[in-house]
Amino acid sequence: MTTPKKFHTLGTVQLPRGMVWIDEHDWSPAEKATAYSTTGALLVDVAVRQAGRPITLQGEPHAGWMRRSVLDALWALAADPVAQHTLELADGRTFTVIFTQDPISAKPIARPELPPTHYPYFATLRLLEI
Repeated sequence: MTTPKKFHTLGTVQLPRGMVWIDEHDWSPAEKATAYSTTGALLVDVAVRQAGRPITLQGEPHAGWMRRSVLDALWALAADPVAQHTLELADGRTFTVIFTQDPISAKPIARPELPPTHYPYFATLRLLEI
């Protein structure tokens, strides 16, 4: 068994381990659609999804803080809307991802007027597995 790392990584950017994958179990690899035929029989169409699993990593006011400089690095990655990135979670799982339409939201821990680059934020990253 491998020892968990102390952080996640997205490309070369280190993310805090305290960021949690909040929608990990809200997705199914199977897509199902049902309809009734003109005879009243139930028709079920099933397909296996090839990609598109959401990976939303979220920090909290009490865990998963990141520095403003890390947020700036993430925004630089998100600037290319079609770039693919490797996400490695602290537990060793690896995914190829892209950023979603609304990729990052962040709030400072307090309300500084001019936050320095080391100032802590809690953030939400929205990614899609491809």
